[in-house]
Parts: sequence; C-alpha cells; structure tokens
Amino acid sequence: MKSMTGYGHQVNDYEQRRYTVEIRTVNHKYHDISLKMSRNISYLECKVRNKLKDTIQRGKIDVSITMEDMGEAPICFNQNVVKGYIQAMLDLQEDNNIDITINMADILALPDVLKKEKQEEDPQIEKEVMETLEQALQKLIQMRATEGEKIQEDLKQRVQKIQGYIEEISTNSTGLVEEYVVKLRRRIKELLQEENIDENRILMETVIFADKSSIEEELTRLRSHIAQFCEMLKEDHIGKKMDFLIQEMNREVNTIASKANCLNITKLVVETKNELENIREQVQNIE
Repeated sequence: MKSMTGYGHQVNDYEQRRYTVEIRTVNHKYHDISLKMSRNISYLECKVRNKLKDTIQRGKIDVSITMEDMGEAPICFNQNVVKGYIQAMLDLQEDNNIDITINMADILALPDVLKKEKQEEDPQIEKEVMETLEQALQKLIQMRATEGEKIQEDLKQRVQKIQGYIEEISTNSTGLVEEYVVKLRRRIKELLQEENIDENRILMETVIFADKSSIEEELTRLRSHIAQFCEMLKEDHIGKKMDFLIQEMNREVNTIASKANCLNITKLVVETKNELENIREQVQNIE
C-alpha cells in the first residue's frame, strides 16, 4: 500500500551537464501530471510522461526537470530578434521624428539577442535525464510506501473496531422479535381488555415485524465487506476499490439504523459510522 503524498529530489552531474529533478505528489481522484522541463530537453517530454504514468498510478503529480549546460557551447546572434529590434527602433524614429542612435552595446543588452546554438537530440542526454528521473522516482516511491505503511496500520485498527461493533450489534439484535411478541400481546390485552386474543393476528403482525426489522442480511454483507477490506490491505493500487467498498459498508449500516428499533444498536451504529468516516478520509490518500 502506498500513500499518494510524496516527494522525490535528485541532482546529478555528468561531465559538463547538471540535471535536477523534483517530484511532488498529492492525493487526487484521477491521474494528473503537471510537467515543466528545460527548453533544451523538452523533446524528451513524451518519454518522461510515459515513465511517470507507468510508475505512478494515481494522484496529482508536479514534476520539474532542468538541465544546466556548464560547457562551452557556441554563442550566436538571434538574427530574427536583432532585426526585429532594429526595425522597431527605426519605425519609432520615423513616426516621432526623433534621432535614435543604435549601437552594439544597446543591442546586446536586449532580451534573447544572444543564444546558444541549438543542440541536436543526443542519446547520451536522454540516458542521463532518464537515470536522474528514475532515482528521483525511487525516493518518491519510498516516501509514499513509508506513509502507506502508517495508513495501513491505522486502517487495520479501525476495521477491527468496526468488527467488534458489528458483533455487538448482532448480539443486541438477538431476541428482538421475541420481545416484540411479548409486548404486542400485552398491548393488545390492555386495549381489548380480554384474555383471549387472536393468535393468528399476533402471528401475522410478528411476521411483518420480523421481515421489517431483521438485520441478519445486512450483518452478513457487512462481514463479507470487512473480509474483502482486510484482503485489500495486503494489495497495492487499491484506493478506488476501497473507496467503493466503504460506500457499500455505509449503505448497510444506514439500513441497520433504519430497521433496528433498539437504543443500544443505534449507539453502536453511530460509533460504526464514525469509524467508517475516518477510514474514508484515509482511503482518499491511498494510491
């Protein structure tokens, strides 16, 4: 089990090049990648995205990858930019009837006038980028796994509490129908003031009540859901499955609350729903 929250950072130097990779992940319902790369390695974006998709299954992923070239790369003028600046100055001079002196120092101070010659796609650079990315990802995965272990332990404790509540609910539900029959007989006698009462009517009322108030099916399904949940705790990439299972468990507990006419069961339902809500919040951060 892994948390969706994590951080990975790696800096590698290869000859005259330095690479910096920073990865941050937080919980998110889907798979969302935000990637920023230096312009000189932007041609690797597709491969980097595929690597991220293969490694991280779910979450909001913010990634920054930079390459600093510390070698002596050829410098040249950006001809189109220089011509654009000069033309704009000449137009300004003509439109406003003013004299403008253009010198080399002023041109060199303008943005984007100088540039390094464009580098061709280099297999060695690709290898270095992907190696640095892999190392940052391993740090991220380790952090997410450590956080996942803490979540897993917390979920185990909470689901054990729910198991205990369910068994208490089952115990409290035993004999409810029989108690209802006794109360029904007493009430009918009080109302009719007769010793002889219609047994068939009592039987019919008992059957109706038993059908409406029985929670055995809900308890059986809850036990099944809990068993599935405990098995999921041993697996990876189960955040969405767990989220769905918690919804199903909540549905069964709500049904029990509506059926059981018992104060003790109502209190246990409240405790169960509280634990389910805590589990649901934790599950939101599981990959």
